[in-house]
Amino acid sequence: MAKTAISAHQLVKWFGEGDARTNAVKVASFEANFGEIFYLVGPSGSGKTTLLSMISGILKPDSGRVTIDGSDIWALNNDELADFRLNRIGFVFQDYHLFPRLTTLENVAIPLILKKHDWDEAMQEALKYLDIVGLKNRAQLPPFKLSGGEQQRVAIARAIVSQPDILIFDEPTASLDGDTGKKIMSFIKEEILNENRCVLVVTHDSRIFEYADKIMKMEDGAVTEIENNSDIK
Repeated sequence: MAKTAISAHQLVKWFGEGDARTNAVKVASFEANFGEIFYLVGPSGSGKTTLLSMISGILKPDSGRVTIDGSDIWALNNDELADFRLNRIGFVFQDYHLFPRLTTLENVAIPLILKKHDWDEAMQEALKYLDIVGLKNRAQLPPFKLSGGEQQRVAIARAIVSQPDILIFDEPTASLDGDTGKKIMSFIKEEILNENRCVLVVTHDSRIFEYADKIMKMEDGAVTEIENNSDIK
């Protein structure tokens, strides 16, 4: 029987005040298992990114509970939560969050450096993952000299370099051509995903739906449907 990686129970999030107050996520609940690639899909403004932020320990829910591998992450203190994000979560943001003064290689190596890996070993491992996403020849360039699609691939390499057990991707293939997007998702499914790891993906890209084990649909801040792999295909 599959082990539960992520359990989101009745999560609610509001933004703003008074007449501008908006219910971004309305009582959302779901479970994702280790060994699964779990997609979140829905129109812009449906609450997908807000939900991911609550699951990953970035944005505190107004109510509800998030457990990762059985641990209630919002019961952790600030130091414990920071340690959780560093060691358990790999996150690819939609706007990349790359450091402009660092090289591409150094950006990918950041999670390893934060974990106090030896510098040379961290760089060698980072170069390996740059090669996987097709950017080994861009290793010494700063991010501003890369295209948008290349920057996104750097962010993907950084998320997988330390091989965390929860990987969260916000539109990972939005700026990539179809072949590159499929190559990255295929690599994640074949080489990164295992029985002790779970991958969550927010996407509008139907070209990569084939790599999902489950797809959860959201609309107006609510979960409307969860489809299994057999239903998707």
